[in-house]
This record gives sequence, C-alpha cells and structure tokens, in this order.
Amino acid sequence: MVTSQPPVSTTVGAHPELRASPRGKVVLVMPAYNAADTLRQTWSEIPSGYVDETLLVDDASRDDTVGIARALGIRVLEHARNRGYGGNQKTCYREALECGADIVIMLHPDYQYDPRLVPMMILPLQLGILDVMLGSRVRTRQECLESGMPLYKYLGNRFLTFVENICLGQNMGEFHSGFRAYRRAVLERLPFERFSDDFVFDSQMLVSAVDSGFRMGEIPVPVRYMPEASSIGFGRSVRYGLGTLRAVGQYLAKRAGLPAARIFAADARR
Repeated sequence: MVTSQPPVSTTVGAHPELRASPRGKVVLVMPAYNAADTLRQTWSEIPSGYVDETLLVDDASRDDTVGIARALGIRVLEHARNRGYGGNQKTCYREALECGADIVIMLHPDYQYDPRLVPMMILPLQLGILDVMLGSRVRTRQECLESGMPLYKYLGNRFLTFVENICLGQNMGEFHSGFRAYRRAVLERLPFERFSDDFVFDSQMLVSAVDSGFRMGEIPVPVRYMPEASSIGFGRSVRYGLGTLRAVGQYLAKRAGLPAARIFAADARR
C-alpha cells in the first residue's frame, strides 16, 4: 500500500518549484530510506529553477524522513512495508509518469551525490542529444579511494564497467551510479515493472536501455562516502555483481538470437 500526502507548501525550502519549462516538465524523484540526517542538506543544494516537481518515496523508514520531507514542502509517498531499492524506484517512475514528466531525474537523499549538478544532468536530455544521463563517480582511482569508496567496491565497479562497456558496445566511465536522469520515452518503453526489487534494478535499466537503442552519456560527479550515506555490504555487493553479469549475459543471448529475457522491451531494438 502506498499513501500520499500533498506538500505543506510549494514555496517551503530553498527554492520554489516552477512551472514546466518549454523543453518539458522535469520531475525529480528521491527514493528514500532512513534519510533524516541528510535530506535537508540534499534539498537545500538543489539549484532553483530547474525542477518543476519533486517527489520523495519513503520505503518504510524507521526515522523521521517523512516528517522532515513534509516540513520542507516535498510531496511524499509512503510504502507501508519496505519494498527494496528497485521497488522504491518503480513507485518513483510510475508516479513521475503519471505526473506528466518529460524528464525524470533520480537523486538519492543521502547526500552521496552532489545536487548542484542537477542542471547538467538535465540539459543533454532537454536538447535531445541523449536519452539517459549518469553521474560518474570514477574520475581517478586516487580520488575514489581517498573519498572513502571501499577497495572491493572500487575493484568491482571497474571490473563490471569494463565488461559492460565491451559487451554492450558503450564507452561509459561507470555503469553503477545512482545519480540518473531519463527521458520520458525511456521509462515508457522499458518494462521496469518486471525488473528486480533489489539493487540490480539499476543494471537491468541500463542493459534494457541499450537493447532498445537509447543513447547514454555521463558527467563527472564528486565521490562521497560517509556514515550517513546509504550503502550495501560485501554480501549484497556480490549478489549485485552477479545479477549485473546475468543481465549482460541475457543481452548477449538475445543478440545471439535466443529468446529474450523479461527485462527487455517487446519492441526493441529500434
């Protein structure tokens, strides 16, 4: 069950939401779980004038995430039970489409990604240059490790990104960022309701997007690892890596003429 409550005021917070721009309505979604300690800072640094509507989907947090979001004037949807990271995103994207979004940008409210870069994430989509944007945290090895990224995560990121670039025919700095933006056409075409409710949802989104012929790009973003930021442990990271390799394998199998897996759109590729 999902419950909703309208924002207290559309002018509460650091920036009032504006009318849809001539280049389409931009909806910012925040999949939240126990983000009370970082939500205010994340919200305060979103630049004014670039987002038309903001939605926070709370995945049964045990802290005051919902109360803080409502005090800031953010529209909130609540899950009665925890549905997982992928399940949270499904609600985010479903609701954003229903709101008439032309561009949907996902920003974690845990302050792991720099909200000031929202305009740069949106512009290539508004211009029609790209369909999917990612914020790449991997600029140099030293920067990643000094910013707190665990070594095993860095090595896993590099290995998986190498495999994905080769197998999917891309040239991305990384595939595993949670800072993303999508054009409406991407979310309408991809069968994301059939994707995993766990973290591998992110990988399935990108593999399916490539299969449908959508164009992906990225901008560099700072690396932030802190106690308050959400993160997964070693065991779930291994499961995520295996799930990612499985999705890539499904892509290769489809390209080889085998029956398509459920993560692919019926009408791909364009």
